Amino acid sequence: MESSLSYPIGRFEQRVGASTEDRAACIRSIRELPAALRAAVSGLSRERLDTPYRDGGWTVRQVVHHLADSHMNAFARFKLALTQDTPRITPYDQDAWAALPDGRSADVEASLSLIEGLHARWVLLLEDLREEAWTRAMDHPERGRISLDYTLQLYAWHCRHHVAHVTGLRQRKGW
Repeated sequence: MESSLSYPIGRFEQRVGASTEDRAACIRSIRELPAALRAAVSGLSRERLDTPYRDGGWTVRQVVHHLADSHMNAFARFKLALTQDTPRITPYDQDAWAALPDGRSADVEASLSLIEGLHARWVLLLEDLREEAWTRAMDHPERGRISLDYTLQLYAWHCRHHVAHVTGLRQRKGW
């Protein structure tokens, strides 16, 4: 049961040889995140926003702020990979970021608004990429060479993964 709470849509699995249609579906997930996340947290009280989605997990509030943090990094990484030859990126400790004061207590509206603007820009960038751009890559110190094709798939999954954390909690709690 714990695995389904941690990975409510399953673990990420890359589709090797992704098609144009696969990429379009991934871009759609990125486009739809702002509305889906806003709907997932709509009407939640401060107490409910501060409820962990599972034992030992982040609170709903931290999930929202994590999405903003993570996707800001992803957008910047995309742009680096598009403008530099296999740039070495800097990882960050997502748990440490979630534990910072803004991650623990900031109003979720700040991150919801940020995600709306960020995703609008990100989708514009993604929809205009030529086929050969998807092979461009970045060098992750822990994961090695990562293509933009892989990264797109990962973040499309990431959108659905975290929305499912919130909607799953709401369903289990009857909120």
